[in-house]
Amino acid sequence: MDFFKWPRQTDIKDHELFGVDHFGKDAPCIIYEKKPVLDDKGNPVEGLFSAWIILNNPSQYNSYTTEMVKGVIAGFHRASMDRSVVAIVFTGIGDKAFCTGGNTKEYAEYYSGNPSEYALYMDLFNGMVDAIYMAKKPVICRVNGMRVAGGQEIGMACDVSISSDLAIYGQAGPRHGSAPVGGSTDYIFWYLGMEHAMWNCISCEIWSAYKMERLGLISKAVPVLKKDGKFIRNPLITTDKYLEDGAIVYGENAQGDAAAAAKALMKECETDFTLLDNEVNKIIWSLTNLFPHCLMMSIDGIRQKKKFFWDMNKLPNRHWLAANMMSEAYLGFNAFNNKKLTGKGESDFIEYRRQLSEARLFDQELVDKVLPPRK
Repeated sequence: MDFFKWPRQTDIKDHELFGVDHFGKDAPCIIYEKKPVLDDKGNPVEGLFSAWIILNNPSQYNSYTTEMVKGVIAGFHRASMDRSVVAIVFTGIGDKAFCTGGNTKEYAEYYSGNPSEYALYMDLFNGMVDAIYMAKKPVICRVNGMRVAGGQEIGMACDVSISSDLAIYGQAGPRHGSAPVGGSTDYIFWYLGMEHAMWNCISCEIWSAYKMERLGLISKAVPVLKKDGKFIRNPLITTDKYLEDGAIVYGENAQGDAAAAAKALMKECETDFTLLDNEVNKIIWSLTNLFPHCLMMSIDGIRQKKKFFWDMNKLPNRHWLAANMMSEAYLGFNAFNNKKLTGKGESDFIEYRRQLSEARLFDQELVDKVLPPRK
């Protein structure tokens, strides 16, 4: 008998787990949207879509709350199970930030000093990163602004990153009481090389989109400033530094008078994401014109290398991060969260080291000496 003439069940099964309860419109939340795939002439393609998972917490630079983490997990699962979705776009609301990591207010006021609760939260964080790696569709990180700390890490879990040239990149853990063990220490050296990766993780320096493009962390930085109807490059980034072979090095920050002039120019500009979205649409159209299963086999073959080291370290890192909520994370997150009351967003690192040099207990007396006092 012909195989294709056997009786078949014809109703289409629903593989969705979460429904829409984890999505919303009122910040802080995750917005889930489907947008038509556009062909190379900008025309919508009938029946095919990209799924946009959007971090919506602009007042706190799109930092993710516990509920938002759940929404990201739900969004990636929903997009994976949607047969009409060609690719997933992971981005943020506004023009200031893609994501600046975990919500520091929530960390300071609920999780600091409560390691058992933070361990439960870290299960969700791990699930968020897992959801990106396990997505059944290609994942494009549309970097609309700052990609810092945990935001850098969930961005790196994506398959391709296209960035606003105003975006900045970096880690913040050692300055604010944590460590970049949400993925960065697992594989950022593959992007940047060992020396750049080391300094990026421990220095807490902020690097430009052009520098990250040059070093290989992102695919492309795209102008988003518009003056008199024309797009201009980020004027804060200089182009006058040269390698020995004469190649221009983009990505160094302007200083002094040059920086002041650049900021003045930026005030005369509007922000327009048209070029950035055009690049995203080009990628989606390229992906649409490939065999989907061959495409995902290719993507998973590369993802697997990052995922291997992520899987190896995510559980012990979870335990360390939870325990750290009783010490340096308590100091770092509370200092940052209360900077409006104290005028300073960082602990007194010198005094903390002095306390440790005298083998002092981590107690209230130490905390009072290290945290900035109220004004």
